[in-house]
Amino acid sequence: MTILDRDNWQEIFATIKKNKLRTALTMLGVGWGIFMLVIMLGCGNGLKNGVLRSFSGFAKNTLFIWSQATTKPYKGLRAGRNFMYNNADIALLRQLPEVDKVCPRLILRGFRETNSVVRGMKAGSFEVLGDVPELFDVIKFGLTAGRFLNQKDMDDRRKVCVIGARAREVLFGKDENPIGQYVRISGVYFMVVGVSKPLMSGGEGQEQAQVINIPFTTFQKAFNANDKVHVFPIKIKDEIPASVAEAKVVEILKKNHKIAPDDKVAIGHWNSGLEFEKLNGLFTGIEMLVWIVGIGTLLAGVIGISNIMLIVVKERTKEIGVKRALGATPSSVVLQIMLEAVFLTSFAGYFGLVTGIYLLEGLNVLIGDSDGSMFTNPTVNIGIAMKALSVIIFGGLVAGFIPARHAVSVHPVEALRTE
Repeated sequence: MTILDRDNWQEIFATIKKNKLRTALTMLGVGWGIFMLVIMLGCGNGLKNGVLRSFSGFAKNTLFIWSQATTKPYKGLRAGRNFMYNNADIALLRQLPEVDKVCPRLILRGFRETNSVVRGMKAGSFEVLGDVPELFDVIKFGLTAGRFLNQKDMDDRRKVCVIGARAREVLFGKDENPIGQYVRISGVYFMVVGVSKPLMSGGEGQEQAQVINIPFTTFQKAFNANDKVHVFPIKIKDEIPASVAEAKVVEILKKNHKIAPDDKVAIGHWNSGLEFEKLNGLFTGIEMLVWIVGIGTLLAGVIGISNIMLIVVKERTKEIGVKRALGATPSSVVLQIMLEAVFLTSFAGYFGLVTGIYLLEGLNVLIGDSDGSMFTNPTVNIGIAMKALSVIIFGGLVAGFIPARHAVSVHPVEALRTE
């Protein structure tokens, strides 16, 4: 007897047809198990995609450094002292072998403070930042028109700027080309050379749309910030652990500004690499939990299949005895029972898998691609779906093996006596 034996399949379908309700309820348990596994995996991916998308505007290993008041006295200097980074810090940080790019930044009026920007009869409040060209590789954003700042702008201290999408909307007409036009910032005129668009979602994306970037050196000259740096966005080399590079950057800045080595507050810092590591660890844990719960649900369905197959074997004990008496081998009996179990689990599993995938696709269409959403693209990778289906097929083999062993363990003579 082989898997493709026609008589074998006819007998399997005859058994299923004879007990329709029992078979349907048993298959429902398996289908529900894989359906829930797919839904939980998809929702987990949707949450992960939404959260990670909020980080998409940063390079993977980005460090942000800012200054805060000291909390401890050091070398004759009092606690509570305020300090400011300067141009000397730029050179020191660029010498560190762990650092890829250093992007000194100046902020007009203060962090997340807005400034009145005027163009003709139109005006709006926006955040004005002094930046270097390398920033384009550290904080990810796109351009809808023109270009970003370049080294020539820096060297010549050109009065040029790149405006955000919101600034373009407020200061210019819908069909008006902003490139080459002038805007006035705190009494100084700047020519627009580019329009940026955010790649981040949520609040970070909205803030990026409100930003106006001007050359760092121009900012220092135009707004009397000759030797100041407010913030350092820094890109760490990909092969360097985020925590190692962060510690070295903080150490060198403490030495340069006479800050106590054990003062943990004076150097404000945020590391996207560490945040990525935390999030990846969190979502790995969530995925493992989903698999544990899902496989547990599948096992409950598989146990149901196994129990039903035991009942089927008991009901067909005499029939199996006749087959054995007529020369059927134990392997042929085992094959038939295991084949029936695998068929039931595979069919139910496939139905649950397809239903779950279609539901997730419908949910994906319903949600759309909202920038502010923390839940997006709740889909399941086809490889993961195939793994889930493989688990259920293996479960079918296990579900059929125990009843099959019981069937061949009964002596044909004893089986024939069964009523």
